[in-house]
Parts: sequence; structure tokens; C-alpha cells
Amino acid sequence: MPETVLSPIGPDPMALLARSVSVIVGSADDARRPHLMRAVGFRLSEDRRRLMVLLTRGGAQEVLDDLRRNGRIAVVFSEPSTHRTVQVKGSDAVVSAALADDEQLAARYLERFIEEIAQLGFGAEVARTLLAHGGDLVAVHFTVEAAFEQTPGPAAGEPLAASGR
Repeated sequence: MPETVLSPIGPDPMALLARSVSVIVGSADDARRPHLMRAVGFRLSEDRRRLMVLLTRGGAQEVLDDLRRNGRIAVVFSEPSTHRTVQVKGSDAVVSAALADDEQLAARYLERFIEEIAQLGFGAEVARTLLAHGGDLVAVHFTVEAAFEQTPGPAAGEPLAASGR
């Protein structure tokens, strides 16, 4: 019988990702200098093992260069209204062209983000400025190898328990 590979993203973190979250992608160059870029959308596979994040090609050059060189990626999902935060990591990131339906994915993400930050008193123009991409999207795909609680508090930094479904 084949062994079931558990996802590091269990039901509770999955519920967070289903809500309106801020998504930051991190990488590091060979000298371990960090680079960051705000994602403009994401998609998690049904088995929660593969993640795709959308970046703006023009603003993410250092991150994309790092990922092409070493494949190491960290992605932080944070709900601004609650500060609930999860980090996922992988080491096999691949940069590819965005697909035709990724533009709609980015548009849906923007609308959810507008609703989320409105709770904090920020207008839609803030979200539109932060997530502007002008159709210059690139996709980054990777296997989720580890996930961590990052909500401020005593459990921050703790690995999340793996889950089958």
C-alpha cells in the first residue's frame, strides 16, 4: 500500500488561507541576503502539498533571480485584522509564465484584500496600490515542505502538525 504524504498545512491553517490574507514571498541569494515581494494571488493544490504564488515580474526581479538560482522560498500568510499568521517553506520553487486564468485569480485576491483592510480603515486605493501589477504576472510553483505558526505569541515559530485532509 502506498504511503500517504501528509501536508504540513492542516485544517486550521487552511481555513486561514481561505480568508483574506496578506501574502509576502521571501527568498535569499547565495550570500544569504534576503529579498521580499508582495504576492498578488495564490493557489493551493487540493492535497495542500503544492502552492503557486503570483508575483509582479517587474517588482520581483531579485526574488525571481534567487528562486531561479536556488529554489528556496518562504511565504508568509497573515490576516491583517487578526494578525493570525502562518509561514510555509519549500526548496524546489520553479518560476513559470502565468496562465490565462491567473489574471482573474489576482483580481479576486485584490477584491478580498480590499474587504479585509477596509476593516482597518484603509480605502480600496491602498490595496490597489499595493497589489498593482499591470498584467505583468509570473507564477512560482513549489512543494510545501514545512509550515510554521507565526502569529505573535508563545507558539510563534512552532512547526504546524502535518495533516492528511
